[in-house]
Amino acid sequence: MSTTFPELFDRFSAALLPAETPDATILRFRSIARAIRLDSHGHAEFDPKAEQLAFVCVGSAKLVARASGGREQVVSFHFAGELACVPGGALHAYSIEALTPCELLAFPVGEFLDLARSEPAILSEVCDRVMVALHRASEKSVALGRKTAQERVCSFLVGMTERIGVRQGNGFAMRLPMSRRDIADALGLTNETISRQFAELRMSGIIETSGRSLVTVPDIGSLRDLGGYMQLPERNAA
Repeated sequence: MSTTFPELFDRFSAALLPAETPDATILRFRSIARAIRLDSHGHAEFDPKAEQLAFVCVGSAKLVARASGGREQVVSFHFAGELACVPGGALHAYSIEALTPCELLAFPVGEFLDLARSEPAILSEVCDRVMVALHRASEKSVALGRKTAQERVCSFLVGMTERIGVRQGNGFAMRLPMSRRDIADALGLTNETISRQFAELRMSGIIETSGRSLVTVPDIGSLRDLGGYMQLPERNAA
């Protein structure tokens, strides 16, 4: 990968820093940023005592937690343009692993938030992204605690469609950069269960697949219906 640090920072700036951000604030953000470049399956290790924010500039990655006995858990997936929070001082060790060749900018959380607080527009953008992350975490908790295997897989595919899906006619197409093992780990299922659920969804016409990564969703509504989502009542027109 040949992306320079200024190019990486420009991508971060375009995503999170409003056009009216003072030059001095931009330079301070730039001074605390650290570029991380990873090949596929490469790991980025962080100081376990210091919380970090990682902005994905290029590629895709997963946040992994390690427990005793060499056990690992996929906590979340992240794509270009997204922020990932790497906990520090936690009861588990966390790292970021590249799903595809990946380039990140890492920031110490304390200094990052101090700068964000100085500019309301930046703080608002960061809060919006935090709320999206909390929503995803809540949805995942429900899936792991109460949903069937089919509902978990459908919920996962709905989420991926919303994040990386590309409109294709009346449906969506996406290339999943993670392996079936990664999906199984993230959803608390076995590899065999993931393969079986994909096969059943394919046979019923809910999804179409090509190779190991390309997934087409002809009708997102049908996928949502199988995801175990609650049907909210329609609001009365005023």
